[in-house]
Amino acid sequence: MSVRPRATASPLFTPHRADRRTNRRAKAEFTAAQAKARHAARPDTRRTVSGPDPELQPTYPATGRPGPASARGGYLKLPVHRMTTAVASGAYPFLAEGGLGAQGIYVGQDVHAEAAFTYDPFSLYGRLDGFTNPNILLAGIIGMGKSALAKSLALRATAFGYRIYVPCDPKGEWTVVARELGGQTIALGPGLPGRLNPLDAPEKPYGIGDEDWTTEVRKRRLLLLGSLAKTVLRRELHPMEHTALDIALDQVVAYTHQTGTTPLLGDVAYVLGSPQHLDAATGESSGRLGRAAEDLAHALRRLIHGDLGGMFDAPSTVRFDPAAPMLSIDLCRLGGTGDDTGLVLAMTCASAWMEAAISDPTAGRRWVIYDEAWRVMRHVALLERMQSQWKLSRGLGIANMMVIHRLSDLLTAGEAGSRGRALAEGLLTDCSTRIIYRQEADQLASAATLLGLTGVETQAVSALTKGRGLWKVAGRSFITQHLLHPAERELFDTDARMSA
Repeated sequence: MSVRPRATASPLFTPHRADRRTNRRAKAEFTAAQAKARHAARPDTRRTVSGPDPELQPTYPATGRPGPASARGGYLKLPVHRMTTAVASGAYPFLAEGGLGAQGIYVGQDVHAEAAFTYDPFSLYGRLDGFTNPNILLAGIIGMGKSALAKSLALRATAFGYRIYVPCDPKGEWTVVARELGGQTIALGPGLPGRLNPLDAPEKPYGIGDEDWTTEVRKRRLLLLGSLAKTVLRRELHPMEHTALDIALDQVVAYTHQTGTTPLLGDVAYVLGSPQHLDAATGESSGRLGRAAEDLAHALRRLIHGDLGGMFDAPSTVRFDPAAPMLSIDLCRLGGTGDDTGLVLAMTCASAWMEAAISDPTAGRRWVIYDEAWRVMRHVALLERMQSQWKLSRGLGIANMMVIHRLSDLLTAGEAGSRGRALAEGLLTDCSTRIIYRQEADQLASAATLLGLTGVETQAVSALTKGRGLWKVAGRSFITQHLLHPAERELFDTDARMSA
């Protein structure tokens, strides 16, 4: 729908001690401006033409904002004031923004500039002042179109040669997108044939020595085992527990190296539950290390004999295809009982399995999308893994996107001053791009505090319509209407069951 701009005429201002000819010319120009403003204020009776998106509607009618807020009718009288354009752009945001340029992925329309809006974190890095990282935060309540935006950005990014990784798809919505792009989807859950061994050794990158790579693989495996144990135990590990993990992993790796097999979680759990193996490795017979490792052995048991049994304690039945345009891990059959622990454990294992491709700096530029990230905010171990990936995003050439519902989801990571809260707020700090869709009234205060929104921006967030969001990119603000192609609209439809 086309919207006619509303013209206004400011009070007449003439310099002091101007001659009569200058005064007459100024009065004539002011009279013409007043006539033009009166003509523009009349309602547009022409038939409007629908745009590419049938849901795209103007926020206000063609005549402007109604009511006293319109600043029309002689009720608001301000003295004449002069200011520079720099001051004006700060006092009246959204009115003098020049956009991010034409390079990048087409998103939609800049509502205030009435121009196309494009975005590409890789092209903006090094070109836009204050843009220090390619990470993205996307927040919005249900039904406002944030999932459609994430999928649209991922789909359009493949046209630029970027690859898409979705380590956790808790609702199974990315499967159809990956299928349309010719990508790969791995579905994990009870009764499904998919198996992932998180202790698989990734391919050695070019230019790294064998000894250095062996040390790096051991470090990753220890980090994974520690994350799994901390998630199940819901606490930090004690020093002797760390020692037990080191010894158990080294024994398993040494044995599998002789047999030519791959280490499994069940092998590590068996050594942890055998005090004689731990004592033999340390040369002690007191059994102290075996008693200290009892909790670790029971923690890993859930992935072997519990509700996640078989999915991560067997050789991998699929191989990662680095040439695939998209790879998603479908976990929709997990976490449906209200307990997210199983989902978080599965996501931790899947993330470790995908690090083979994520950590390769020669694999090109990639997007890593954490959908429904609010479900993992209460688990410190996974937040630590995400923080490591956020910090290394520039060196690895990846753009991380975290999708949540509310900004207050970041506060559920723990109490003020806790390790979890610090990690969650650190993820927000390391996102140079924040995309905020509509927030509920009771969430506006926390959103304004966490993001540093101005009063104008906070008011705009409360009145955003479907598909329209506030984009804050390196301190610059835009109100953008996301436009979908009809094929994308059908592909991204998450309300099919509601409308059937």
